Amino acid sequence: MIELSEMIRELRQQLTTAVAEGTDGSVRFELGPVEIEATVAVSREAGADSKVRLWVVDAGANGKYAHARTQRITLTLNPRAAAGDGSPARPLLIADGEVDGER
Repeated sequence: MIELSEMIRELRQQLTTAVAEGTDGSVRFELGPVEIEATVAVSREAGADSKVRLWVVDAGANGKYAHARTQRITLTLNPRAAAGDGSPARPLLIADGEVDGER
């Protein structure tokens, strides 16, 4: 199992790679909402600083976690490119250069 945060971190890295690889392309795509659907197991650490963690469960292993609390969740992420200069974030484009008629 991996933590939900690790799965989202990997998604962010994959999108960053796609943006970087598209910089020389003549066709651009505006990245819209990204939907992730996952089955997660919920665990809680004991102690004064207890935390609740969400672990992504492999579909084939779902039966192994029948004793744990599992939930099916859907996340909708709206990726934006950080401006870095304090201005508002902008939509991500997977490529560079504007194409005629593109919005």
